[in-house]
Amino acid sequence: MTVARNVLGEPLETCGVDPLTGFARDGCCVAHPDDGGLHLVCARVTSEFLRFSRERGNDLVTPRAGFSGLRPGDRWCLCVERWREAMIAGKAPRVVLGATHESALRYVTLDQLKRYAVDLS
Repeated sequence: MTVARNVLGEPLETCGVDPLTGFARDGCCVAHPDDGGLHLVCARVTSEFLRFSRERGNDLVTPRAGFSGLRPGDRWCLCVERWREAMIAGKAPRVVLGATHESALRYVTLDQLKRYAVDLS
């Protein structure tokens, strides 16, 4: 079995279990062949980002079947393209590098992610 890697080349860490995130709802931002949205970036969402996402048609706040809705501070696997779009607009949430899948580096640079990192010492 291959170990999933994060953007730092280390084993991928869990992003969040409350609420349970990830395309497969396993808590991890794993690259999955059925995931057209590429939920690869583990972020700690902010109210500013949640508004930004809602304005672009992806409401992550409103509860619906099987989804309790996100609140600021929750950790969530975001679509890498939406995170990049938010970064360009100055609305990107902070990123957990240890839980962000290495495939995200096909769309954003490590330096871009590091600028928003919550887990860099």
